[in-house]
Amino acid sequence: MHGATFQVNGFTIGPHRIDGRSVLAPMAGLTDQAFRNLCRQYGAAMAITEMTTADTALWRTTKSRSRLRLDGENGLRIVQIAGSEPDQMATAAAVATEMGADVVDINMGCPAKKVCNKLSGSALLKDEKRVTAILESVVAATQLPVTLKIRTGWDKQHRNGPGIARIAEASGIRSLSVHGRTRACMFRGEAEYETIRQIKQSVGIPVIANGDIDSPQKAAHVLRETGADAIMIGRGALGRPWIFEQINEFLKAGSEHSEPDCGGTINDRKTSQSGFQSLPANAVRDIILAHLDALHRLHGDSRGVRIGRKHLTWYCKYLRGAENFRNAVVRAESAADQLQLTKEFFDKKTDL
Repeated sequence: MHGATFQVNGFTIGPHRIDGRSVLAPMAGLTDQAFRNLCRQYGAAMAITEMTTADTALWRTTKSRSRLRLDGENGLRIVQIAGSEPDQMATAAAVATEMGADVVDINMGCPAKKVCNKLSGSALLKDEKRVTAILESVVAATQLPVTLKIRTGWDKQHRNGPGIARIAEASGIRSLSVHGRTRACMFRGEAEYETIRQIKQSVGIPVIANGDIDSPQKAAHVLRETGADAIMIGRGALGRPWIFEQINEFLKAGSEHSEPDCGGTINDRKTSQSGFQSLPANAVRDIILAHLDALHRLHGDSRGVRIGRKHLTWYCKYLRGAENFRNAVVRAESAADQLQLTKEFFDKKTDL
């Protein structure tokens, strides 16, 4: 795939121009404002808040306030809501508008049982009448552009993604993100892109392809296979927020931007074929330290340290010789200790 080039002109969502073709997927407990801002800094054209319940009575909780933090956002403020009742979803969209959102995103893709058991998330794909009612209610409740996240269908026998997409476009949805699995698949197996291609061919609004994208080559492959306007990365960005910059460079020039070659795990991803090169160890260190500092400032020491442990586990996946460091840093109880252990690990590294 070397030498393959793409137009990186982006797409539009209502009045908003999205400059780029790689965006960050929302992931509960991980894509808070600190991580969204970091990914945008390293090339993500767009980042969406963590999924938030449409029950605005719960928006006063500490967790919801954190998820709905919009001041300090270094890009388009996109609030994702989830629910099963059209009126409640409409109210949530109106409140998000008042809070300063730029775009309202509706989640009909989450496969989690606790969400689907409430007939929310991807469970809605079984009820096209309810889908229509929710989409029309939300679009009518706000002057902001409304977007939608779905899966390819409920199960392999009911891949109704193209039909849902047509309903969405007719209801006034301005762009569509599609995870290349059914709800029944959860995150098992490989993402299938043929249904995403069918969805793209079914509508005139922008379509963003999601699922199993973990390298510049895979991003180019998915764009080619689906015809999508952009690709969305979730798990592939954990521990590697710079992946968006790599993808952008690859799509423009057909070669990757440099990758912090910090461990054997990257080799497991066939590094020799992808041509990853090394970044200085201090660049990797500074990215991680800046991320941790932003987490501590956003959430406070106690919660910031807990969330930092999740991200450090992912960073360690790509760091050579990080087993002892990981075992120690995930037990750190204070922000100061978390930062100090990270600095000490990199101070001792000579083989990056």
